[in-house]
Parts: sequence; C-alpha cells; structure tokens
Amino acid sequence: MSRLVVVSNRLPLGDSPSGGLVVAMEDALRSSGGLWVGFAGEPVDEPRDGLQFHPGARFERASFDLSRQDYESYYLGYSNSILWPLCHGRADLMRILPEYIEGYRRVNARIAELLVPYLRPDDRIWVQDYHLFPLAADLRARGVESPIGHFLHIPFPGSADCAAMPNPPELFEWLSHYDLLGFQAQRDVSNFAESARQLADFDQIDDGCYRLSGRQVRAGAFPIGIDTAAFIELARHAPDEDRMRFLTGAQMMIGVDRLDYSKGIPQRFRAFHLLLEENPDLHEKIVFLQIAPPTREAVEAYQDIREETEHLAGRINGEFATVNWTPIRFIHRPMPRNVLAGLFRQARIGLVTPLADGMNLVAKEYVAAQDVSDPGVLILSRFAGAAETMADALIINPHDPAELAAAMARAMRMTANERRRRHAALLRGVIEQDVGWWSAAYLDALRQG
Repeated sequence: MSRLVVVSNRLPLGDSPSGGLVVAMEDALRSSGGLWVGFAGEPVDEPRDGLQFHPGARFERASFDLSRQDYESYYLGYSNSILWPLCHGRADLMRILPEYIEGYRRVNARIAELLVPYLRPDDRIWVQDYHLFPLAADLRARGVESPIGHFLHIPFPGSADCAAMPNPPELFEWLSHYDLLGFQAQRDVSNFAESARQLADFDQIDDGCYRLSGRQVRAGAFPIGIDTAAFIELARHAPDEDRMRFLTGAQMMIGVDRLDYSKGIPQRFRAFHLLLEENPDLHEKIVFLQIAPPTREAVEAYQDIREETEHLAGRINGEFATVNWTPIRFIHRPMPRNVLAGLFRQARIGLVTPLADGMNLVAKEYVAAQDVSDPGVLILSRFAGAAETMADALIINPHDPAELAAAMARAMRMTANERRRRHAALLRGVIEQDVGWWSAAYLDALRQG
C-alpha cells in the first residue's frame, strides 16, 4: 500500500491526538505508515530549519515553524482576512494588503521545500483546506509527481466573490496542479466550475473531469461526516451533572458555534426575540443556550460580532426574563466535548443556522446525540452544506427572522411521532456517511486517478 501524507495548517499534537479529522485519517495513516505534517501552533521569533517530529501518535507527525511575520501575513492575513470572508460570501470584509499575498505564497513555498526531502515516489498526498491552495503547484515545481489531492472544508466562492480576489487567475493556476479537488457539497463543485469558466482557462471534459490551465483535474463532492458511533456513546453516557435543570421546566434550544460572522448568531437572536414577542405562551417554556467560543479575536470583524451578540442577548433578557427564567444563556468559551454531547441529547431543538458553511458537523452531532425514543428537532440553514443531505431537518433561510421564528415555534409544538420520523431519517444518513466513509470515499477517488 502506498503511504498517505496529510498536510494541514495545524498539526494535531498531544500523546493521544483527537478530533474528527484525526479519526478520519488515523486508519489510513496507521495502515500505510503515514505522515501528517502541519504548523506547530504558535509563531516563533526564529523558525527552526527542517521538520520537527513528534512521537506519541499511531502515525508519524512532523511540524513546521512559522515566524511571527509569516503568521501575520499567511494565516491572519491572506487566509483569514481575504480567503475566509470571500468563501463565506463576505467580500466586503476582506482586507487586501500586498504583504498578505506575498506571505501566503512564501509560506506555501517553504512548506513544500521542507516536505520534499521526506516524500517517497509512491506517496499519496492529501492537502487540507484553504490555507494551502498553492501547495501542489509548489511541490510540482520541485519535481513531485505523486498523486496530490485537496479537500476544501469551507464553501467554494461563487464567481462574483472570486472576482473580488486580488489574484483570481492565480487561484485557478494553483488548483490546476491537483489531481482531485474535493468539496463538501455539490453546490461547491458548481461554484468551482462556474468561477473557473468565467475567470480562468477552463473546459469541462466530462462529468467531474475538467481541463484547467491546460491540466486535467477531477472534482467532486465528498460530504464530511462525524465519528457517529463514538458520539452516540458519548451522549448516552454523559454524566448527569452535565445536564441542565431549569426552574420552570423549560425545553432547551441549543446552538454551538465559534463566534464568527458566518454563523448567523445575531440573526438567530433576533428571530428568538420575535418568537417571544409573538408567542407569549412560550415564555418560561423555552430557553436558548448559545455556546460560542472565541476565535481570531485579533481580527476586527470578530470584535464587532462579539459586541453585537452580547448586546442582543442582554436586550432579550432585559425585556423578557422573569425571576425564575432567563431566556438566553450565552457562554463565550469552549465546553468539553462530553458536556456538549449531553446538552445536545437533552435539547428539544438544535439550531444550526449559518449564513454560509462548508458542512457544519454540529448538525450531525446533534442528530447522533438524540434519544431515539424522544428525539429533538434540527433546524438547519439552507446555506449549510449539510442541508444537501439532511432534508428531514426544518430547512430555513437564516436571513428571514419570521421564517426562523416560525420554525422554532413549530419545533416546540411538533408531535412525538413527527419528531421520531424526521430523526430516524436523519440518523440513517449520519450513520451511513460517517467520517470513515468520507475519508475512504475520497482516498478511493484519488487512487483511481
């Protein structure tokens, strides 16, 4: 078996690395004697030469250092102040500076330079996400002929957003050096093809196969899943102290998202305000728990979203709270995974309403956590990649507060039979297309190239 080499922005460290991506990759990496390469996690004053190897996992791990300047330009700059807003439909939030693109090119070239000495001729290389679009081109320039695939975990932008980039032709030149481009949803494959058609040298050869900048590249949708069996067990055995109790016996509605402008948190708060305005019978009967850990707090747009969210939560509680009932509980810090699993299991409503999202695995975790005899209801944005395969959720437009509020009311009043029917269909999909299915499907497609 050829060896799998995974390259990502961040390397999973620790003696027992965990997380969905680790679960997806571990079997393939372990069975092939694989190697995972990524950033060590903290910028340094003087980056060390070469890769640094980290024992303790069931596969090889090697990290590279980033200088503070490179971290600012490549990660905070081009990756998260240009590509992230662009891919999430917020080109208006991009901050374009020449040093950002220069740093992005420089870091990707350096990663390729560091990686080449450790590569073997029969390796398969799987590059993860938007931080590393140029990596295949940089590896090809250094003589690497191995199959190289890329998977984009976030949405691929439409043609209008792509055109707002500082370098749209260069993006497609980078992508043309991959053998297989993987996306979360068919929507993203379509956006890629249409954007390339308008902005690059592009022709479609047949279904899923294209000629891009004179090179043949395949593209397809590979919706990522979760470690379903493990999450079901985690939720079943969540300790009682992780379960919330409310004086009024209210049903819980839960949202779990990083505090990011793409997640639609202010929009759901406004919809909740409308729900309470229009449904006084639900006062003291519903409580909304929003867990929103901080992210990228050095970026101005993230400071703005925190202020807006805290203001809305305070306003709703000030207007509607009673002595025994606080309508919104807003937690701005991470929560342990087993605590989240227990909270998902007891929540009557799972609220997953991003304005744009590659997949959104919270939707799948919420479904997996439910008690099948008395499950809750998933409310899901049509703009999450998960909506393509989770049609039995209540699919809504997160920009429409009246539609979202109506879905909240419907979920609260839904009969047990309808809840069970919807949940059973959703759970089948989450079990069948779990994280192991995802990695196997992608790697099979890369192997067939």
